[in-house]
Amino acid sequence: MNASGNLRIVVLGLGYVGLPLAVALSRHFDVTGLDIDRSRVAELERHHDRTAEVSADELARSALSYTADPEDCRGADLFIVTVPTPVDETNRPDLAAMQGASRTVAKLLDPARRPIVVYESTVYPGVTEDICGPLLAEESGLVRGRDFFLGYSPERINPGDREHRIETIVKVVAGENPDVTEVLADVYGAVTSAGVFRAASIKVAEAAKVIENAQRDINIAFMNEIAQIFARLDVSVWDVLDAAGTKWNFLPFQPGLVGGHCIGVDPYYLSHRAQELGHDPQIILAGRSTNDGMGRWVAEQLHERRGKAGSVLVLGLTFKEDVPDLRNSRVIDVVRALAELGHAITIHDPLADPEEAAHEYGVSLDADGLAGVYDMVIAAVPHQMYRGLDAGKIRRLINEGGTLADLKGVWRDHDLGDIDRWSL
Repeated sequence: MNASGNLRIVVLGLGYVGLPLAVALSRHFDVTGLDIDRSRVAELERHHDRTAEVSADELARSALSYTADPEDCRGADLFIVTVPTPVDETNRPDLAAMQGASRTVAKLLDPARRPIVVYESTVYPGVTEDICGPLLAEESGLVRGRDFFLGYSPERINPGDREHRIETIVKVVAGENPDVTEVLADVYGAVTSAGVFRAASIKVAEAAKVIENAQRDINIAFMNEIAQIFARLDVSVWDVLDAAGTKWNFLPFQPGLVGGHCIGVDPYYLSHRAQELGHDPQIILAGRSTNDGMGRWVAEQLHERRGKAGSVLVLGLTFKEDVPDLRNSRVIDVVRALAELGHAITIHDPLADPEEAAHEYGVSLDADGLAGVYDMVIAAVPHQMYRGLDAGKIRRLINEGGTLADLKGVWRDHDLGDIDRWSL
């Protein structure tokens, strides 16, 4: 199969990863986006993207077609799977969505077209060839390497990032043989100006992706640990980082609550596979333990500082600034720990969906939260709305004798008078 303008592509999963990819590919190829969420498909057909990754104008101009019916995707040349790969309640890989997508694709494969099935979901090395490949063959009755082929091209989407887009980042590609790799290089090369990197194998490409996020997780864990150490010394970690950052090779990582669907999850995929192989992944799991415990540590520090329970306003619930994504947000750890300690919590977030917050975490969002006055205000997620608050507005949110907890130090330069201030 050659990558040409006549190539028919199906992208399975139209979330943060799949939708931007499908829109980019549709500028060059015949692309159908498949999502099992019919409401999501209906929204996209109305040119609305709830993830805010693709604008209404871009959707209106796009030639991308949408469907919730797999039958509309039968006989495509290239199937790209972009479904989530979370962990379960014990932090073990949950491949249910990936396996479900594989079963769906298996029923759509036309051996006459010799299609390629490409996975973009983050996994540990071996999942594509050892789990998904056999599943595709079993469900379809076809022979891998003759009737269909496997590929892997790890997603590198950074939600809310307008600079590092699918069109501007290097795309890693790998096929089960050189011909498949070249087809993928041609397809992805058509949409990115940064070029493609041909990985040595599918397992290498899988490994490259999973260590990208594990590396960030470990570095942030170090920052969180030194923040805890410096808190005992009454030294601002932000002042320390300003000083250390003047060295040319100092890495600019910062402490914070590590959530989301990548950094807070992917290291568990690598550690799981390591343990299966008989290796004890001490550094990876130590970093995860530090980061997973950061929310409770913050809550305990603030409770001790206050000395008693009171009213608390939490600003921001999403997993990072300026995105509506609530998945695996670790702000909820702070909220729950403070609630357990007796505090009355009000949560405000201008971007998060109230229904999703209730469904995911059992909490309510207060759209009028900025109109109240509280014993403690926690700036948990530095959304643009919060970064733009002036000193007067911030001070009016806090009762006399109250505390401002600015987790990311975004208001360090604001003159807030004698308000009690705390930061990492």
